Amino acid sequence: MITLAVILVAVAALLYYGTRNFDYWKRKGVKYEKPLPFVGNNLQGFLVMKTESQYGLEYYRKYLNEKVVGFFRSTTPELLIIDPEYARRVLIQDFAHFHSRGIITHKKVVQPLHRNLFQLEGDTWKLLRQRITPIFTSGKLRAMFPLIVERAEKLKARTLSSATDAAPLDVKELMARYTTDFIGACGFGIDADSLNQEDSEFRKLGANIFNIRVIDIFYTILKHVFPEMAKNIKVAKHVEDAMIEFVTAVIKKRNYQPCGRQDFIDLLLECKNMGTIYGESIEHYHNGVPEKASLEFDDDLIMAQVFIFFAAGFETSSAATSFTLHQLAYHPEVQKKVHEEIDLVLSKHNGKLCYDAVKEMTYLEWCLKEALRLFPALGVLTRECSRPYRFPEINLTIDPGVKILIPVIGFHNDPQYFRDPEVYRPERFHPDEFGSTQKQLYMPFGDGPRNCIGARLGLMQSVAGLAAILSAFTVEPAPESVRYPEINTRSTIVQNIKGGLPLMFKQRKSTL
Repeated sequence: MITLAVILVAVAALLYYGTRNFDYWKRKGVKYEKPLPFVGNNLQGFLVMKTESQYGLEYYRKYLNEKVVGFFRSTTPELLIIDPEYARRVLIQDFAHFHSRGIITHKKVVQPLHRNLFQLEGDTWKLLRQRITPIFTSGKLRAMFPLIVERAEKLKARTLSSATDAAPLDVKELMARYTTDFIGACGFGIDADSLNQEDSEFRKLGANIFNIRVIDIFYTILKHVFPEMAKNIKVAKHVEDAMIEFVTAVIKKRNYQPCGRQDFIDLLLECKNMGTIYGESIEHYHNGVPEKASLEFDDDLIMAQVFIFFAAGFETSSAATSFTLHQLAYHPEVQKKVHEEIDLVLSKHNGKLCYDAVKEMTYLEWCLKEALRLFPALGVLTRECSRPYRFPEINLTIDPGVKILIPVIGFHNDPQYFRDPEVYRPERFHPDEFGSTQKQLYMPFGDGPRNCIGARLGLMQSVAGLAAILSAFTVEPAPESVRYPEINTRSTIVQNIKGGLPLMFKQRKSTL
């Protein structure tokens, strides 16, 4: 009897633990769907059967008449914002209350590679962002452009071999290899040449970052359900070990000092040599005045920033450019306008792709931006409440620790804000049509102080890659192409397509 009693008490305690916060939104007067013990509303998310973007779009459309809706990730309450004005307050106006993303499951025990600008919180994030921001000035981007052009020309040559053979080419893999080569050159100062080497080690390193193993799914669930117990478990340790080994070798070869290459690692080493970072705290105040904060820029921080430069740049740019080519293949009238613009701009620059030429390709940039509207890399932006915050119109106070979800993909595909949102129409970015409402709600690179620091670099190398291909080729659907490809639910943070995107390429002559 004693044994049975102990078992019943243990089961009751465990069940309580797995449901302990489930009355949170009911007490707050916020609509929500009935959660399941331990997993909350996120069962399909934990089982990688549904992405955060798919959840965001589903809840946005289902609760469109609400200003906010509650969600539970495991037992942790989260708030999905439906009202655009509320989203703006969280991201920009009242950023001081929402300066963290809330991605890290344990505040004190953090994996080395998770100490990157995307995931870091509080003062560490603020001071690091302060130090790294000058890396992405216009002058630095212009200096990197010759490296981009070299990779873009190799991309064109690789596409030519496929066009000559009249064989379909998987643009998803093609643009992933182009982006990998760009990151190799601009990030590490190496010629990865993954466009020509099928078994490039650098390409494998990039692919492994997003190759989610079953054990990592299990570890992720544990870290959400039992954050304290699972704080020392490392997710994707194989990726972390490989990245640390690779970056250490590169830095060691440079004797831990800048070598004049002006690539990303060089610039980070310069940041380290500048010494301790000082600034105002975003976390701690005294009588309403920010306290002083400081941060040592060590080798671990360099490792983590290189990792996120690789991971974020690789997946977002390759997904955006391949999806743009896919859309152009199915919209020949749009592609014709792109060809005309490219030919006209290149004729003014002696047929050469250069920094100024890319800046002049406005319509091509609209095409990329329209692809990002339909299929944003980050379909949901996340922020975490750091101190009590109130939405007075609905008498709702948000407590510290509650994560806020901004459904970018919902705003982008809402006919209230974008006419005929299901239609691929680059002209919607014309200044006469792209008004203040659209500017505020178009957020493929985030918004506010935590927007993507490398957005301009990503746009520049993406437009350059597209321009290189489309200056010489027409792209068409392949026999095996699927008009509306399936979403890859194993790509949890960044949206991507399941399988490949096969297209046909045909050489063309200039329209001039």
